[in-house]
Amino acid sequence: MNFIAIDFETATFQRTSICETGICVVRNGEIAETKSWLVRPPDNYYYYKNIMLHGIWPADTEDAPGFANVWEEIEKEYLDEFDTFVAHNVSFDRSCLLSSAKLYNIHLPEFKWHCSLQTARKIYSFGCNSLGYLCERLGIPKGTHHRAGDDAEMCARLYLKELEDAGKT
Repeated sequence: MNFIAIDFETATFQRTSICETGICVVRNGEIAETKSWLVRPPDNYYYYKNIMLHGIWPADTEDAPGFANVWEEIEKEYLDEFDTFVAHNVSFDRSCLLSSAKLYNIHLPEFKWHCSLQTARKIYSFGCNSLGYLCERLGIPKGTHHRAGDDAEMCARLYLKELEDAGKT
């Protein structure tokens, strides 16, 4: 059971406006590492609504690397070993990655994607399936919600719990 849980925070509603990237590496069913990077979005432009959601301001990313540099580090450090990503609401995070890869001419290999949100909807009957709510209900430690590293780790822990509850460990 090896995968990378991944999460992106964006500066605007554009999928290419990544301002923070977080990953949580899972090796043999255990959390091995969690890491996050502030990312300078195009023109370092933010919507106020997004700032209020994640708390990242233009001053925080003014001197941060661009997405291409961050992805290069992820690629060098992890992608020889991992080909599977997990995200909570995978359609958002996958579209951020694909849109940004297109913008920055990054070639992406084929990845397998799993969605902890879709899995939760299949195996639990909670009225809400947000990441924070599920973690609270299932006793999973929560970090700072809407910060990419913490959300990636919460997603990884949730997905591991889902697999256990579904009898797939």
